Amino acid sequence: MSRPLLLVEDNAQDEFFIVKALTDLSGEVLWEVARDGEAAIERLLTGPGSAARILPCAVFLDVMLPRVNGLEVLRRIRQDSRTRLLPVIMFSSSAEPRDLLACYQSGANAYVQKSSDIQEFQQKIQSLALFWIQNNTPPP
Repeated sequence: MSRPLLLVEDNAQDEFFIVKALTDLSGEVLWEVARDGEAAIERLLTGPGSAARILPCAVFLDVMLPRVNGLEVLRRIRQDSRTRLLPVIMFSSSAEPRDLLACYQSGANAYVQKSSDIQEFQQKIQSLALFWIQNNTPPP
């Protein structure tokens, strides 16, 4: 059974372009969307049935989110034994070294800068999605 990606994104336009990029992969990628950090935590860690749910193959996590920011979501993911090894790819428009460092120090597997060039951004999304779905061998 194929495991979905979890996209955590509050910006409707970014979500649209990411979902379009995933859709253009011809059904190879399943995904779910959480629109804020609290919804992501509920999906992964605290919501009804969360312990029995199949974990996503990776989380594409925006840094700047309402309710609970992306760094706090990442910290919570890394604190839980069930999700500690879950691949988390952080997205941000920031290229500030302190932002990158904060993400990596909190346990991010990758940090991707959002691009204002939509085609370039969609190619990044497709490449990342295919890597985590087709090429990565997850821990047992």
